[in-house]
Amino acid sequence: VQLQASGGGSVQGGGSLKLSCTASGFNLDDYAVAWFRQAPGKAREGLCVIASPVNGNTAYYEPSVKGRFTISRDSARNTVYLQMTSLMPEDTAVYCCATGWARSAAILTLLAPLDEYTHWGQGTQVTVSS
Repeated sequence: VQLQASGGGSVQGGGSLKLSCTASGFNLDDYAVAWFRQAPGKAREGLCVIASPVNGNTAYYEPSVKGRFTISRDSARNTVYLQMTSLMPEDTAVYCCATGWARSAAILTLLAPLDEYTHWGQGTQVTVSS
């Protein structure tokens, strides 16, 4: 059972990156999937979450990324994506994904404590230069 985040890199301000969160050993469609980031010296920050397909793949975004980031799911690839556009230096952080119970309202609004998430992926570094 593994969750793997990938796709990070270095980009200039205003650029774009697409991150992937791929599951192995379990079906990602059984879960809501959230993206988080953590910048040096800062707390882990929830960015967005996508509901399970049974719950319509509905997405929720924090104001800091709404309109710039898009979360999506490819069930055939057992993968959730995070398309990031209009990147700013303050988006520099380690990005990771996590799964949560599909019916949890707290998970679906990023209000759940971090220990309520069931699986965490390794992070991927995103660096945005000015």
